[in-house]
Parts: sequence; structure tokens; C-alpha cells
Amino acid sequence: MEHEEFLTQVKTKIIATLGPASDSPEMITSLATAGVDVFRLNMAHGVRSEHEEVVRRIRTASDQLMRPVAIMVDLAGPKIRIGTVPVDSFVAKQNSIVEISDASDSASGIQLTTNYPSLTNYLQEGQQVLLADGEITFVVEAVSKGIASCRVEQEGVLRSRQGIHFPGLHLPLSSMTPKDVENVNWAVNQEVDFIGLSFVSSAEDIQELRGLLGEQESPVQIVAKIERAIALERLESIVEVADAVMVARGDLGMEIEVERVPIVQKQIIALCQKRCVPVITATQMLDSMRRATRPTRAESTDVANAILDGTDAVMLSGETAIGQFPVEAVSTMSRIAKETEQHMERGAKKTDEMSEASTAVERYQKNPPVTPVTQAIVQGSNLIGNMLDAKLIVVATHTGRTALALSKTRNTIPTVATSDMESTLRRVCLYWGVTPWKGYAGQDSEKLLQEVIGWGEPRGVLQRGDRVVLLASTDWTPEGNNVVFVHEV
Repeated sequence: MEHEEFLTQVKTKIIATLGPASDSPEMITSLATAGVDVFRLNMAHGVRSEHEEVVRRIRTASDQLMRPVAIMVDLAGPKIRIGTVPVDSFVAKQNSIVEISDASDSASGIQLTTNYPSLTNYLQEGQQVLLADGEITFVVEAVSKGIASCRVEQEGVLRSRQGIHFPGLHLPLSSMTPKDVENVNWAVNQEVDFIGLSFVSSAEDIQELRGLLGEQESPVQIVAKIERAIALERLESIVEVADAVMVARGDLGMEIEVERVPIVQKQIIALCQKRCVPVITATQMLDSMRRATRPTRAESTDVANAILDGTDAVMLSGETAIGQFPVEAVSTMSRIAKETEQHMERGAKKTDEMSEASTAVERYQKNPPVTPVTQAIVQGSNLIGNMLDAKLIVVATHTGRTALALSKTRNTIPTVATSDMESTLRRVCLYWGVTPWKGYAGQDSEKLLQEVIGWGEPRGVLQRGDRVVLLASTDWTPEGNNVVFVHEV
């Protein structure tokens, strides 16, 4: 890694969804080179054999680029969809009547079925119905004998298997379908790094998946996707048990009023920062780049605001999975993040360092991922690094917990997490501002120092006179990192 590239790296992590437009070996390498830290596989599409080949390609690209790249498998979850529409591309005209039936097959284009048994038992007059990501809207006018009669309020083209949403309606849904359980087992065998749990409604959903992973002694981390209104009511307990959280604005925007989404996003990010849980902001961030080489100004602002709010990662979905310009979308995301972070860094330098350190403590003291000793070491290293204008902070880590704690302080000093465990390094790919590096992570602090210098000097990362702050350990006990020292090259 060259000197300039290292010092100007983007601290906000970028997640890109792979699909037909981007899952070739060449495209995966190009996307990773452009700035992707985590690749997402959406299990709602494709088959496992295809996904297995993509996992192999990602690992190959990671080896070729000589840097960790993480993989997140996103479970489809119990999303409600309409069945097959007999008349392809049926147009639901405004003020016309469309029926939702509990029958197994649609009788005509004006009668729709769903994959949720006895749905009409839960529908009542006045219930709003959204289809095609909210582009088509109905309102239930009457329910009788397994059929809900709906008036079309906003017309549009109905297609088979479109998603259907009922804002404010709490349907009894399990967070994992039998197919999801199969995909979890597959993901564990593929040694992926994160599993996205869709349509989380409670902490118990997370614990159910955690139990499934525990049976296989898997270290895979769980990303709780917040996309149901009921999840917002139970957000504290969900964040408490999740390894990471995703603000999944697409389905969430179908569940709650669209005007609430921006504020809810800020609230979720703030809570995750307080709880020291990595948070991802997702859905339609650069949506126009599916068809264009440049985003809209509103999209650029959206990405920047999420970063300013404190998101750890931003995610691309259709932009990279099926879009015409996947590499350009990643490059654009990276440039926006870089510019925003530079603004944040200029602002941080104007802030009193002691006050800033106190704020950093408050961000995660309610649920620190490390012990009090390591927590103190993290804060001490930040204060020391800022006072001495250190060029680099290096942390030796086995589990990645100390690296996560450093990430949440939002220090502007370039930070490297070194480990000899590939799974830990890939986990760090989600942590804001921390670069994973495969190297020594043992108890010999002198050996760690020499390896860091031997790596940094030839690449121009470190020069004579530069100061390095290292976090190490005298013994890998439950206390974790318990040593911080400074070296001048």
C-alpha cells in the first residue's frame, strides 16, 4: 500500500451487492479496487451453487489484491409477495377495484394472491396497501369470505412476485423461513463473515439465529436489518444483542410514513454509536446510477449526511447488482465519503482534544465491546496520539473488539488492526476508519513494533521522526489489550 493511498483512504466502509452486472471475476476485482470493503450476496435471488462460485471469486480477488475483503450473506426473510399475475404487466387503473384473495391461484389480473396464508384475516377497512416499492397504492374498502376488495389510489403496472406491504399492520411473522435456515447452514460452510437477518421484529429473532450459529460453533456475525415498524418499538433490545445493524430504508419506508424515515435513520445511527455497534445505511443511496454515470445532487447529499450522522458503512444495492455502471457507483460513493470525512477532520481539529475524548467515551461507555482496562487503553491511545501528532495507531487484536472500540472514537489518526486470523481481519472490514492488516499479533511488543516499522518504512507510510502508538498485550487474557506505548521511528 503506497504512502498517499494509505493516508487518504476512505474511512467509511463501502458494501456492494453483487448480481448479474457485477459477479464476474474481473468486475469483482475492479469493484474491490474501486473501494469495496464488503460484498453482499442477496439470497432472495439466484441459487446457492451460483453464490458458491461468487464466494470463490471474492476470495480469489482478495488474495490477488493482498487485502481482506469481507462477505455478507443477506437472508431473504419472510417478505410478503403477490403471486403470479395471469395477465402479464396488468395495469391497475386509478379508482378501479382490485381484490386480494386467500386462494392459491389468481383468477384474473384484478384478483391477486399472496404467499401469506389467510392474509385477509388481518386486513380491515381503511388499511393501506403498497406495492412495487410504494409506486402503487391501494386502500382496503371491504373484507369478506377470504377476499379483500381494494380501491386503487395510485395506479401502476402490477407484475408477478412484486413485494406487498401493509403499513402499521403487525402480522405474525417468523424472521427465518425454512429456506433461510438452509441458507444459514450454507453460509456457515462457506465461512462468510456476516449474515443479514431480514425483517427483524425482536431481540428473540437475533437470539434464534445466534442459537443456530452456536450449534455449529460459527463465529459469523449477525447484522440486524431494521425494516419493520415493530422493530423500531423494540430497537434498544435489538441493538443490544446484534453484532451490527442495517438501516434498510427500502422496506422500512413501506412500513412507516416516508417523512419519518430521515429522523428514524438518525435515531438508529445515534443509538448504534452509543452502544458501540457498527451501523450500515442502505437502499437507494445512488439509485440513479443504475442508469447514469453521475448521481443526483440529492443522492450525493444523502450519502454525505449519513456519514456526518455517524454511519460506519454505506451500501449499494441495485446500483452494483443490476446497474449499468457498478464501478462508477463505487468510485462515486468513495469520493463523496472522502470529501465528507475531510470536512469532518477539519472540524475535529478545531475541537478541544480533551472535550473530544470525553465525547468519544460517552459514545460507547453504556455497552463497551471491551473490558474497562482495554477501554482506558483505547482512550489513552487517542489522547496520546493527538497530543504527539502520531502518524499511525496500530492495534494487535485477536477478536477485533479493540479495533471496534477504536473505530467508535472516530479518531482522525490512521488506524491499523493487525491480526494473524483471517476471520478477524475480514470482520474489521466493517469498522469505520480501521484498516485490516495481516501481521504479527502476539505478546512480544518489540516484535510487533519491528514488524510495523518493517512494513511501513519501505512503503512510505512511516518516515524517520514519525511517531507510532501501539496497543498490545502482555498476555491474551479476558482483559484483552493492556499495554500502550509510543515509538519514534
